[in-house]
Amino acid sequence: MPDAAAEPGTAAARNAAEEKSAFSHPAVEPDSTAGYGDHSDQVIDFYAPRGLTGPAEAAPVVVVLHGGSWRAPYDRRHISPFAGFLTGRGFAVASVEYRRGAAGTGADGSGEPVAGRWPDTFDDVAAALDVLPELVRQYLPRADARRTVLTGHSAGGHLALWASARHLLPADAPWRTDRPAPLRGVVALAPIADFEVADKLDVCGGAARQLLGGGELFAERRPYADPALLLPTGIATTLVQGRADVDVPQAVAEAYADAAAKAGEVVGVTLLEDVGHYPLIDPAADACAVVAEEIAQLAW
Repeated sequence: MPDAAAEPGTAAARNAAEEKSAFSHPAVEPDSTAGYGDHSDQVIDFYAPRGLTGPAEAAPVVVVLHGGSWRAPYDRRHISPFAGFLTGRGFAVASVEYRRGAAGTGADGSGEPVAGRWPDTFDDVAAALDVLPELVRQYLPRADARRTVLTGHSAGGHLALWASARHLLPADAPWRTDRPAPLRGVVALAPIADFEVADKLDVCGGAARQLLGGGELFAERRPYADPALLLPTGIATTLVQGRADVDVPQAVAEAYADAAAKAGEVVGVTLLEDVGHYPLIDPAADACAVVAEEIAQLAW
């Protein structure tokens, strides 16, 4: 979160203003919600596309994974305006909720929420993606599940990259699949895409290290969770990154793209000048329209 003492005109002050704008929109209620498990966080919100006219016209599906450092205070509600924005561009949207770190469980006794739950966060994303095609048929009858693009913001960007690489997980990983996910592509927005670099930069207060359990578990679990170690995916992937992002700096996306190149895969990187972390999901920002166009290029 931005520094409350940030002086006007500083990067921190601009980040605070961008965050305020992104969070100023009222939540957009879904057309329907379905569960994919018994826990209250194991749900998916479905948004029907707007503006479709022809009876034979079917919309691509955008699967949205929200960010928030994998921490409990941030749920899918904050990204619902972005979901609504995408429906206005002709997409059907499935916004996935998942279990996050519980409040008041910080090891230092601070009461601060930790990042994610191991293995629950990964269990949920895998389960949601596995059942999604059937749920799309039920809840989005005017959508074409064969044209699915996976997107996510920040920590959700990490989960999107991870979900597209499950076929590359170690053989003993419970989430491993025997083939690549049936996706048209992935558009990861300011993703926490390389855990080694994110950890060195203390991104989101050490969220990546917390997600994996900290200490020795960080190194032990990275092969099961770090997208930069799960390449090449064989799935078209684009990263959209603001150059002025102070929450998840550009270096994190670039490290992932470099790792992909070394693995023989070309990953697109769209860098936006004078754009920070939050405009990518802010319907009032020009950057959000850029994101929609990147998704459209893969979906249509």
